[in-house]
Amino acid sequence: MGFTTWSFGPDQKDVDDTYSFIESNSDIYAEHIDNKIPWKAWMNDSPLPLEFTNEISGRVNKKIESNQLLLSVGLFNSNRDEIAEDFDGTIPSYTDLADIEIEEAYFEHINYLVDRLAPDFLVIAIEVNEFRLRAESKWGSYKILIQNVKSRIKELYPNLPISESISLHNLYEPDVADPTNYINEITGYINQMDFAAISFYPFLKNQHSKSEFQETFDFLHQNINRPIAFVESGHIAENLVVPDFNLSINGDETGQNDYLQTLLLNAQEHNYEFIIWWAHRDFDELWETFPDDLKNLGQLWRDTGLLDENGNQRLSMSTWSENLNE
Repeated sequence: MGFTTWSFGPDQKDVDDTYSFIESNSDIYAEHIDNKIPWKAWMNDSPLPLEFTNEISGRVNKKIESNQLLLSVGLFNSNRDEIAEDFDGTIPSYTDLADIEIEEAYFEHINYLVDRLAPDFLVIAIEVNEFRLRAESKWGSYKILIQNVKSRIKELYPNLPISESISLHNLYEPDVADPTNYINEITGYINQMDFAAISFYPFLKNQHSKSEFQETFDFLHQNINRPIAFVESGHIAENLVVPDFNLSINGDETGQNDYLQTLLLNAQEHNYEFIIWWAHRDFDELWETFPDDLKNLGQLWRDTGLLDENGNQRLSMSTWSENLNE
């Protein structure tokens, strides 16, 4: 049971407090690196951007030695329809996503991160089924690219379990023309991994009751035959209203606790590898620093903490602690 290192506030003390909380309240944690990729530096064998190396060094220096570590690395942009930007805002030109230049650069990127952070589990690409949904014409090339990179990483780290994460809220009852074909394709794909890496935010599926949560878990267990790990998850504890997204979803701490209880029950009954809750505390302070074009997106997960924005414990924090200590 663990959390990502996503901080609730922008200051160094907030980051320090986040790592301290994780160390005291988990036995695994996740470094989730899903932003920009220094493509040009990897391709040209030039110096890496200081913004990148400083970020990774900061994570390395704060490594929690008493806990296992999941490293999740993003290949795609936030919309999951193109590869991530470089630090100058550009993306490398390519004829095919499986071009050797893209493969070599992403291999170097993953190898650098694994070498520096020495994780116990690796998610080598994040929410890949969303790329299948939004950039289907590139899906075949993506699979070639990631298989080539994965094979090379496996040669260097043969004992490192590797997966690609999928978003369960975009797999269960999907809004696609041929849902059966899509579900079979994605579950067949994930069943080839070392473990099934699941991202799940039930409020994005407008789910609020234990029975709705359980139906989704039942669907997962019926279709997946690999060891399951929830590599990121969470549920809102306050109402979510984002007018620009035409979104209004009711939430409260009882509903959040109901989801956590359901998740933990299934984790125990089906022997999950681990679960990662996205944010240990509401990140209102950090959200205030977001650029305007990211505030709507960031608000979706802002109020999913087991602690509220003032650090007060919610019902779910008691549930978490009781289960962690069992």
